[in-house]
Amino acid sequence: MFTDHTVALSDDLSITLSESGTGRPVLVLHGGGGRATVAPLVAHLAGTARTLTPVHPGWDGTHRPDRLADVGALAETYLHLLRVRGLSDVLLVGSSLGGWIAAEMAVRDTTGAVGGLVLIDAVGVRVEGEPIRDFFALDARGIAEYAWHDPDRGYLDPATLPADRLAARQADMRTLRILAGESGMQDPELLGRLGRVSRPALLVWGASDRIVTPAYGAAYAAAFTDGHLVVIPEAGHLPQLEQPAATFAALDTFLARTGPGTAPGV
Repeated sequence: MFTDHTVALSDDLSITLSESGTGRPVLVLHGGGGRATVAPLVAHLAGTARTLTPVHPGWDGTHRPDRLADVGALAETYLHLLRVRGLSDVLLVGSSLGGWIAAEMAVRDTTGAVGGLVLIDAVGVRVEGEPIRDFFALDARGIAEYAWHDPDRGYLDPATLPADRLAARQADMRTLRILAGESGMQDPELLGRLGRVSRPALLVWGASDRIVTPAYGAAYAAAFTDGHLVVIPEAGHLPQLEQPAATFAALDTFLARTGPGTAPGV
């Protein structure tokens, strides 16, 4: 469903980007599983919004310069992308790692580029008593058990994958490890910085997520000036895949409440 073009941001960095729809600009940021995990969100949003869906550098065989070695640097890169495209009041929609990137973008935004946030089972903050599950320590069955309400639906046996697809997934995970850093999928200072963000934030959480629990999501939402948590029953870390109708309903309600131009300044 993605029709890609390339946007050059510097001599050593170009972003692979797909655009669809018209209306308010929405930047959709994928998690470690790549753009396929946010495809339902893009299809839904493209009916009423202008969606921009990048491939994070290092995913899907794209080039990642060595200087792009943490989520903060990636957040700055996407803020630069919005400036290059001449966009403002952009809604950021991020799943898992993408939610972390969106949060880091919001705290760094000084120009009004960001108009609101939707964080879906986002990682990125440290919450006392609610540690992030060590994703890298899990095998394929463990990922399904911790990330899905219905583990049988989420389980993908690596032995059944073609060699090229398996190699691509392994390369994506190497990039994820680099961006995650030594702190383990979190910026220890981020939670305390979210109070700077006055843009409205919706946090959508799968009730059965055991990578980052709903209690973790509640603490994340409470850190924003205008944050609201919606918990989706019978869904895990990717509610847009397990319970798309309920996820879209929460998103549509938020969009109706926080239409373009309604967000206060940071």
